[in-house]
Amino acid sequence: MNMPKNPKIRAAHISMMTATGLTVLKLVTGWLTGSMAVLSSAIDSLLDIIMSVANFLAIRHAEQPADPKHPFGHGKFETLATIIQALIIGLSGSWVCYESAHRLLTGVTLGRLEGGMIVLAFSAIVSWQIGRFLLRTARETESSALKADALHFTMDVYTNLTLLAGLVAIRLFKIAWLDPALSIVVALYIFYQAFGLFRYGLGDILDERLPETIRAEIARIIDQHSDHLIGYHRLRTRRAGSQKIIDFHLTLCKHMSVEEAHEIADHLESHMKEKIGRADITIHVEPCPYEVCPGRHKCPGDYPLIKDTNATPEQTDRS
Repeated sequence: MNMPKNPKIRAAHISMMTATGLTVLKLVTGWLTGSMAVLSSAIDSLLDIIMSVANFLAIRHAEQPADPKHPFGHGKFETLATIIQALIIGLSGSWVCYESAHRLLTGVTLGRLEGGMIVLAFSAIVSWQIGRFLLRTARETESSALKADALHFTMDVYTNLTLLAGLVAIRLFKIAWLDPALSIVVALYIFYQAFGLFRYGLGDILDERLPETIRAEIARIIDQHSDHLIGYHRLRTRRAGSQKIIDFHLTLCKHMSVEEAHEIADHLESHMKEKIGRADITIHVEPCPYEVCPGRHKCPGDYPLIKDTNATPEQTDRS
């Protein structure tokens, strides 16, 4: 099978195939053993399929270039996939919790558990490997959808190991009720992770600003060019999937030519993209506000830029 060349799409494709294989294996084993723990793990893997398919479709669409209807690109398709995943995970946790509580009340019947133990151990190993691969790709491509997928596979490692320990205890001490009880614990953990994913995706939808580390890097890059400019203000940042969107106002000497101002802004933009990765950067150039100019060869040394007292912390001038 020919794998896609795009690293994000390739990772989503591998994730989808892995999740499908693990789900089929767990469903068959859970049905044969009657273990709710294995079945709840199978449902969790079924979610991995849904998440992986959603990621595959969303990332493939998000990687399309900007068009007249989407001038900022299609990055928020990744964000939409993350929110959908969070909602589906929450619903699956509800089903596991309901079914486990029902079995606690009506009684538990289990078959041979050795097969379930082997499947859970195997799943933990596979999930650990695929989780590391997805996380590495997510960091390289700055993909929020792959990050969510990697997180879910990494969590599968802990849930599979927990359920495996429970099956061992059931086998040794004949405590059948421990099987649905552990499944309820897994369901609560699923709720917690679903909330985290939903909050992360909601931050992108509501245009939450980029992390402080990225904003500090932007300020550092601008400060490196302080010999050619007076200051900057109204820095605004947000994210659309793996795409960072940045805009700010840059204050330059009023006697600079348009060509010189454009060259400085263009150099800043190239430097930022090199340091912080994929970004859409808009720089609005403004002339210095001083009526009495000391001359372009002395500016900005003699006059500090007056800060905008009405600005938010993200809009504050730097000089």
